[in-house]
Amino acid sequence: MENVCWPYFDPDFDSLPERIFGPTCRVCIDSESMEDCTVVKIDSVNKQGLLLEVVQVLTDLNLTISKGYISSDAGWFMDVFHVKDENGKKLRDHNVINYIQQAIGTTRESTPSPPNARAYTNNVFEADHSSEHTAIEMSGTDRPGLFSEISAALADLHCNIVEVHAWSHNARLACVAYISDPSSDTPIEDPRRLASIEDHLITVLRANTVRSAGGPSQISNREVKTGGFLGGEGAVSNVERRLHQLMLSVRDFDGPRSPSAAGSGLINSEGGSKMVVSIENCDQKEYSIVNIECKDRPRLMFDTICTLNDMQYVIFHASVSSDNDGRAFQEYFIRHSDGYALHTESEKERVIKCLEAAIERRVSEGVLLRLRAENRLGLLSDITRVLRENGLAVVRADVATQGEKAVNAFYVRDISGNEVDMGFIKSMKKEMGLTDLEVITTTTTPTRTIGNISPHERHRFSFGDLLKSQIERFSHNFVAIN
Repeated sequence: MENVCWPYFDPDFDSLPERIFGPTCRVCIDSESMEDCTVVKIDSVNKQGLLLEVVQVLTDLNLTISKGYISSDAGWFMDVFHVKDENGKKLRDHNVINYIQQAIGTTRESTPSPPNARAYTNNVFEADHSSEHTAIEMSGTDRPGLFSEISAALADLHCNIVEVHAWSHNARLACVAYISDPSSDTPIEDPRRLASIEDHLITVLRANTVRSAGGPSQISNREVKTGGFLGGEGAVSNVERRLHQLMLSVRDFDGPRSPSAAGSGLINSEGGSKMVVSIENCDQKEYSIVNIECKDRPRLMFDTICTLNDMQYVIFHASVSSDNDGRAFQEYFIRHSDGYALHTESEKERVIKCLEAAIERRVSEGVLLRLRAENRLGLLSDITRVLRENGLAVVRADVATQGEKAVNAFYVRDISGNEVDMGFIKSMKKEMGLTDLEVITTTTTPTRTIGNISPHERHRFSFGDLLKSQIERFSHNFVAIN
């Protein structure tokens, strides 16, 4: 009998690097060290886009990041975040803590989130409908009443709107909607019907697209896409990240600026600097240093990191913080994905404009309407029609269904730029029969001029000071996470 020999593979061989060097990802959540916040520490093997995915995990839970220190040099990713929950308290819910640890671990491995991931997400508009319904993404030039026209078009096409998110900024509109067949509540998969929906919506979007003399139309990208909204690589994207990408694709950073928008040190009506974005080069280490100072708000860090990532810039070091006056400070050390810093003024100017636009997109001044009503076909069309007939434009919308109820949140402003006449509430209730309607007026709080801030208040942790003096020692000095 002939002897057959086979090579032997130790079953523990795959785990050998981890046994030698330790786990490839450590997540430590400490609610005891700091008096007023929870500290989240991450020590992991690095990969492109990991920082954005980690920040997305935290912001999807509606956590506020008050401070953050990031380093991802030499293939290793080391982060420290100071976070609070929606109520400004430490994290005490063990389900949330366990989810963060699991989600960041699966994010590092690029695997789907665990089945219970959404169970602890506070944001009701983040449900995953990618396989249950048909997704449509739309982008183009905005105009008063356009969102109402889109809603009416979908109703005319007998599409049940399950969820929709829309942003309007600098005369541009980006919208992601989930629809289903109202007769069966299943995805719409008929290619001819999908083509008809696309053609109809493109006609609506192009109704006021002006072709310049001897040049292309204002919006040249594909305005409508059905069958699932896809990120650049074909993977399902986070809805808000996709809205950022759509806005970037229609160049909302080049659009006409609203009177309330301020950037690059422009002064608002109260005399305070609302936003400052600047870029300088650290020639010694071949980094470009992006500095951002603006009014603090939720999801600010997600918005700026998302934009840098989508513009193909890699963040190597960063620090973020906020003060007691509601000001946010962010500092990023970046290079382009090709390994080079930003050297031309035109490239720096473009990055500054895109970051300003990313910060402004989510800032909606005016009146916030929150309403719940019995869901039915055409409900969104009727609501937005009443708003339009009362001279109101929707600048941001989040709509979802919860069982038999439709949950709607709209930021609206007067089309003429005047203060919103609150009399429209009576008109809406009378015509729509709405009983569960909440109205919140949002305003801009005055901020102090930068020149009036004392040197003591200006002093904060800066990676610029650290890197310019002792950057070689940075990785060795970083505290290990147990």
